[in-house]
Amino acid sequence: MNTEGPAANDGLHLIPFRGLRYVPERVGSLAAVTSPPYDVVVRPDGLHHLESADPYNIVRLILPQAAAAGTRHRKAADTLSRWLNEGVLAPDPEPALYVYEQRRGDILQRGIIGALALSEPSEGVVLPHEDVMPDIVADRAALMRTTAANLEPLLLTYRSTNNGNGAAAVIERAARRPPLLSTTTEDGFSHLLWSITEPGELAEVRDDLSRRQALIADGHHRWATYLRLRAEHPSHGPWNYGLVLLIDTARYPLQVRAIHRLLHRLPVSQALASLGDSFRSRRLDVPLEQALAALSEAAAEGNAFLLAGDGSFHLIDRPDPQLLSRTVRADRPETWRSLDATVLHATLLDHVWKIPDAPEHIGYIHDTLAAVDQAERRGSTAVLMHPVREDVVRDLAREGVTMPRKSTSFGPKPATGLVLRSLALD
Repeated sequence: MNTEGPAANDGLHLIPFRGLRYVPERVGSLAAVTSPPYDVVVRPDGLHHLESADPYNIVRLILPQAAAAGTRHRKAADTLSRWLNEGVLAPDPEPALYVYEQRRGDILQRGIIGALALSEPSEGVVLPHEDVMPDIVADRAALMRTTAANLEPLLLTYRSTNNGNGAAAVIERAARRPPLLSTTTEDGFSHLLWSITEPGELAEVRDDLSRRQALIADGHHRWATYLRLRAEHPSHGPWNYGLVLLIDTARYPLQVRAIHRLLHRLPVSQALASLGDSFRSRRLDVPLEQALAALSEAAAEGNAFLLAGDGSFHLIDRPDPQLLSRTVRADRPETWRSLDATVLHATLLDHVWKIPDAPEHIGYIHDTLAAVDQAERRGSTAVLMHPVREDVVRDLAREGVTMPRKSTSFGPKPATGLVLRSLALD
């Protein structure tokens, strides 16, 4: 693989790499060794479930368990080395790009996995749309630094003209060939992977992507981690690239979901009492599905949130305009100022509830049922959010305006464990 640096163009520069993949004969099943991305795993229940699914489950690398952070990262590196020595994981014989398909019912997503040349947001090639938390970046950087590996791909999107040429044509041709692997995970998604090694097809992908701009859909902390580690390695080499999955949303639109908040130390009764007249509050003694429908209806009119944790749901909406004007930054576009995540953090968390944005106070949970269940079990408050439209996310990113952290969840997300990238092989 050429690691001297990106080609001279203003677009995306995606290059092949020798993927590390599980050897099927050495594991119970490919489905049993996969995992959702590290930040989607619901802890501790989901973590324990994955660890017990198979002794070689990838969660032992992406979320190693030990008392001290340094010990965790060293444990992951030792585990990776042992699995390679035992032949549980093995590198593919030659560098490749990988076409990846996910399918469940009417949902079909196809994209390309490769090593993408890194760029700063100011270069306008890869656009972030969310802020990041420094402690998470530090943790992911320590893990990548110690393992010298990209253990899971980021999810990036771009938009083609949808004429079926270039990368799109290569993807569709690959999908008609026998796959390298095929498995179905317990969430009902089938996963297929093909390799692209033919020089002509690699050139088609390279030329097409050189004219594209990407949006980070999922993986802001890992992208920030890539940039930090590149800065630590002045000669760059393999550290100048990061593992990504690129999806053309002109052909395969993603779903955009919300990421919910779990306020560990705030009971629902206290959260409601603190609101005063700043928001309208209504108790909803209905099932979750109906409560979410009420949230969607209210969100069409303005900022709205659903609180859970006491056995009922509480819809809060219609914030006091004067309160918003005092608490939300005025030096940002109106689209940003009116985001639910903006109002939640600037008005509710910072001003009304006075809750620091720190892990001991706030958890971020993608799964709605898990958020409600954890809040009820712990006597805390789940704040259920309404998703943001993709066009809003993309427009703000193009303006160089980042949304509050954990504002969106694009999906379906790639399964972790199907293909890894070892920097030692590049």
